[in-house]
Amino acid sequence: MTSAEHVADSHDLIRVTGARVNNLKDVSVEIPKRRLTVFTGVSGSGKSSLVFGTIAAESQRLINETYSAFVQGFMPSLARPEVDVLDGLTTAILVDQERMGSNPRSTVGTATDANAMLRILFSRMAKPHLGPPTAYSFNVPKRIATGAMRAEKGAGESKVVREAVYAGGMCARCEGMGSVTDFDLTALYDENKSLNEGALTIPGYSMEGWYGRIFRGAGYFNPDKPIKKYTKKELHDLLHRAPTKIKVEGINLTYSGLIPQIQKSFLSKDVEAMQPHIRAFVERAITFTTCPDCGGTRLSQDALGSKIKGKNIADLCSMQISDLAGWVRGIKEPTVAPLINALGDALDAFVDIGLGYLSLERPAGTLSGGEAQRTKMIRHLGSSLTDVTYVFDEPTIGLHPHDIQRMNDLLLQLRDKGNTVLVVEHKPETIAIGDHVIDLGPGAGSGGGEVVFEGTVEKLRTSDTLTGRHLDDRATVKPSVRSATDVLEVRGASTNNLQDVDVDVPLGVLVVVTGVAGSGKSSLIRGSIEGREGVVSIDQGAIRGSRRSNPATYTGLLEPIRKAFAKENGVKPALFSANSEGACPACNGAGVIYTDLGVMATVESPCEECEGKRFQAAVLEYTLGGKNIAEVLAMPVAEAVEFFADGDARTPAAHKVLERLADVGLGYLSLGQPLTTLSGGERQRLKLATRMGEKGGIYVLDEPTTGLHLADVEQLLALLDRLVDGGMSVIVIEHHQAVMAHADWIIDLGPGAGHDGGKVVFEGTPTQLIAKPKTLTGKHLSEYVG
Repeated sequence: MTSAEHVADSHDLIRVTGARVNNLKDVSVEIPKRRLTVFTGVSGSGKSSLVFGTIAAESQRLINETYSAFVQGFMPSLARPEVDVLDGLTTAILVDQERMGSNPRSTVGTATDANAMLRILFSRMAKPHLGPPTAYSFNVPKRIATGAMRAEKGAGESKVVREAVYAGGMCARCEGMGSVTDFDLTALYDENKSLNEGALTIPGYSMEGWYGRIFRGAGYFNPDKPIKKYTKKELHDLLHRAPTKIKVEGINLTYSGLIPQIQKSFLSKDVEAMQPHIRAFVERAITFTTCPDCGGTRLSQDALGSKIKGKNIADLCSMQISDLAGWVRGIKEPTVAPLINALGDALDAFVDIGLGYLSLERPAGTLSGGEAQRTKMIRHLGSSLTDVTYVFDEPTIGLHPHDIQRMNDLLLQLRDKGNTVLVVEHKPETIAIGDHVIDLGPGAGSGGGEVVFEGTVEKLRTSDTLTGRHLDDRATVKPSVRSATDVLEVRGASTNNLQDVDVDVPLGVLVVVTGVAGSGKSSLIRGSIEGREGVVSIDQGAIRGSRRSNPATYTGLLEPIRKAFAKENGVKPALFSANSEGACPACNGAGVIYTDLGVMATVESPCEECEGKRFQAAVLEYTLGGKNIAEVLAMPVAEAVEFFADGDARTPAAHKVLERLADVGLGYLSLGQPLTTLSGGERQRLKLATRMGEKGGIYVLDEPTTGLHLADVEQLLALLDRLVDGGMSVIVIEHHQAVMAHADWIIDLGPGAGHDGGKVVFEGTPTQLIAKPKTLTGKHLSEYVG
């Protein structure tokens, strides 16, 4: 056998046979390896179920199984996807849009390797020399240890007393956080009450549960005495006592003062990521001020005094990455040449990917979903791995048409290294670069889950699928635009990179704020418009809720449905809640049973008693309009709209909410689908549907076209028109040219990103922008409208 016909070369396809994950209907596809395959189709057609839920999930499960049972105990448990055969898989690396961890210690520099390489550079070159790289890390404190060391030599022994210093760069005052906290004690407790009378006003600190046992059993103070009568020592023990081991009712526990406890439980998280009631408490009780010792740099004075070419490590981390890349390349020192090259390449990758406007000190939790996804990409671009499957979830999100070309080049670069690249995407610019296209549909939810097309982009254009028909869609500018009823004045806006911006935002019309990624759009909206009276802001952040939450519980839709069932059957509403009296006793209304196997992965299996329906058998005998509560929760929104509109099941309150869900393009979602399975765009549209009933005159939307198929953008534009025609003002941050063309007024920021942006480069109607396209947005919009 010649090398050209080697049997190993015949494995050039990933074969999926009989996939049934979520709404997939026995899907079978063959995906070419070492090529770029794009998965298209309307939202909810089954793209993510096939790519993430089937191919990537099985690849990760098989890799996890190569570890020991002990190690698997620390990994997420993954069940085998519902599929007959999966053949030819390679290692899958997921690059998704999950926001980065909201740990306040995590920055853009620590989330990539850039900070680590900078620290090594400083440990080699900085003057005065401080020691190893940890001496420049704000996460490592300086530690000093003193002790005696004995060495046995021959018949005798020698004793050496030593002092060891472990170098760390953490600022001692703020412990590397950059800000110090000051507590308003009146927000922690009511001093006129005793602990037993409920003096503590901290969320979750109730005297009913374990906290009550610990406070009563610690013996440091009298729980029946009002706090204002405490001695100095008692108050110190209540507020500041360091963690101390105590025994309560024969159980070993740890007592800790309120302030160390709050710092550990609440302040170790990013404020933005907290649940609303905890965030409200933190904002009420705690003030954050820049640390006076380190000036917010998080570093000790020693670390700040050690410099290369007149700059310390904090100066470099605060520079814009595109500027820092130039500074690093200017170091000509042969002994560190390989390190300079590696660091320069990492920083150049930021610039290539369109994130050159960030700085390394930027907290990772403040990045948008698109920025987080591109930051994760940087790790993989420089990787030496090949023959890997990279899976991307809409990598063009948050990208201006000008930046999409760059992203396409990066995807092709990964493919050309010999990798299989799978991309779930709606943007025609990215679909066009695919070697192979798999289109799912024909509809969404139960109306989708089938492969409606497989082949090249050229053939997709001539196919009669929904994607094929809309691939060459072009928008037209409206013949006439609405006139503003009033304006919202913004004066001297200087949040982040904004350069003293003055702008009048017209009200009573559809305003689109646009510009390249990093030009200052979000800074303008978040810093100067959100938070004003009457402004309702709807973003794509995660919805706080457990796996028991679903669209019906989140929107309040379940309330009128439960009441309608109760009235029809003469029983109480609580029976129709899977989180209350109606829950299946075997699985407590979860629908699945979790089996904990110690160090092995936890196994999730459908509950045998209720067959995953979540309710007791007796509850399922009650019906409304011929359907029981489990059947209603399994309905897609579009079907439920008709079901609750008239007849025996007529429920006006439920119908109103369902119509709003259908209006925002979520007709395919089933009422009982767990919120944890929704995409960013779906979450935003669910929030929009929920908040459309609120009394607010101004809606602010952040890229509402995220995750929308080309065919659904028209529906979204119709919804925005309805909101404006109903007397609302709508402000949209958006990159989609169809939305720009449909605007009444455009505010374009730029001209570039970071310190090259932050100015208003155009204000006016879409027609005016196209007439003299001087800005990047203008050029791309005039090409699109053609």
